[in-house]
Amino acid sequence: MIRDLTHGSPMRLILGFALPTLLGLLFQQFYNLMDSMIVGKLLGAQALAAVGSTNSISFFVIGFCSGVCSGFAIPVAQKMGAGDHSGMRRFVANAAYLSLLFSVLLTALTGIFCDGILTVINTPSDIFSDAYAYIFIIFMGIPTTFLYNLLAGIIRSLGDSRTPVYFLALSSLLNILLDFVFILQFDAGVAGAAIATVISQGISGLTCLLYMVKKYPVLRMAKAERRLDRPSCGTLCAMGIPMGLQYSITAIGSIVLQSAVNALGSTYVAAIAAGSKLYQLLACPYDAMGATMATYCGQNAGAVKLDRLGRGIRACSLLGAVCAGVILLSMILFSNQCAMLFLDPAEPELELLVSLASQYILISCSFFFPLALVNILRFSIQGMGYSVFAILAGVLEMLARTAVGYFFVPAFGYTAACFASPAAWICADLFLIPASIACIRRLRRDLPVIRDVPPDTDSLPSAQNVLDTPVRRPGGPAPAGQSSRTL
Repeated sequence: MIRDLTHGSPMRLILGFALPTLLGLLFQQFYNLMDSMIVGKLLGAQALAAVGSTNSISFFVIGFCSGVCSGFAIPVAQKMGAGDHSGMRRFVANAAYLSLLFSVLLTALTGIFCDGILTVINTPSDIFSDAYAYIFIIFMGIPTTFLYNLLAGIIRSLGDSRTPVYFLALSSLLNILLDFVFILQFDAGVAGAAIATVISQGISGLTCLLYMVKKYPVLRMAKAERRLDRPSCGTLCAMGIPMGLQYSITAIGSIVLQSAVNALGSTYVAAIAAGSKLYQLLACPYDAMGATMATYCGQNAGAVKLDRLGRGIRACSLLGAVCAGVILLSMILFSNQCAMLFLDPAEPELELLVSLASQYILISCSFFFPLALVNILRFSIQGMGYSVFAILAGVLEMLARTAVGYFFVPAFGYTAACFASPAAWICADLFLIPASIACIRRLRRDLPVIRDVPPDTDSLPSAQNVLDTPVRRPGGPAPAGQSSRTL
């Protein structure tokens, strides 16, 4: 179902869009968690540590892929909000061409340098071979990552946050089944968990593609719209590459931190791995809010309804504060039990592992409202069209995690590692809060404002006509034409 986010109550629209998105993310995390639970319980803590030791480099590469796809979806959302369906289809076609190119290059590069990367981050020797087997297969599955994330991003840009959930549900169930098949039946170890993840994501992406072809007439392209178009590719790269780099820049700090934790030994690596998996599940509401705000701000910026931007950000921030309080209370009560989901009760150091994992998640949850603001503000800025601007928040996160990993973990040990992410979120917020205000003010200065009106009002010109109308700034002459920056 295609949904217009430029009319109606921002809180109601954000909730209606975010809840299906959240459900999809929970399915995605569910099969990631099942990987860890199955690996931890069937193969032991060392196998779990091997998978966990690759989290930072996986975030560096897979995060770049996801960020690029999210950036490619923003011009689609803006054209959707502006009512320019032909331009929207042209962006979709060229996003597909660019995704194919990026996936081939990244698969080749990561395959060549995989061994060297694991060596650089000080992967412990007792888990090195398992870590390599797992992450190499994940890297070989990069094309499936691009396939699903691009298609899901395009669908969400049209205002449909429900359809991707169905395919993730299918993928989750398939992933669990394949985990048992490859680990138990074929004795494939951690490599089996990676194979299951890649296959399930590939099937999810292909079924998503077939559904889009059949169910979205608005995406059916004329021959001219399918052509490779250099200006469209330039706009897509201007949005997608900065968003991808933002994830990768943030991940550099995580890699430095992971290297410091690896030096503490495999017990601490396993504890961080268990705590991180639980954190990824608990942080899903904030990921959903970020995806929602990218589409919400993209459509409203495209429709030049700038008054709705601040209202949407405030509404979503309130939701983030409520979620942070509920999650923290839940983890105060149940963090030990949740940590046990990823650990074998027969582990000789079980009590220590549970204590360390619980410490990690409680410290992280105490700072979940700053995390909420990071996602809400960053994706709102990107939806407005300022992807390069949002990179600076990733740089601050990188610097904070690098400082903790390089200076504080060697001095204060595991506890310092637990505070690395909260420090990164706070540093990012110190930039993002004033940056989001500045972006809205800049849009107000550069573009005319259409105030929110009931959807049946016919007194306003179309959004596309407004976009094509020259803007007269106070005290200055009317410009010759609109800026070439996509809005």
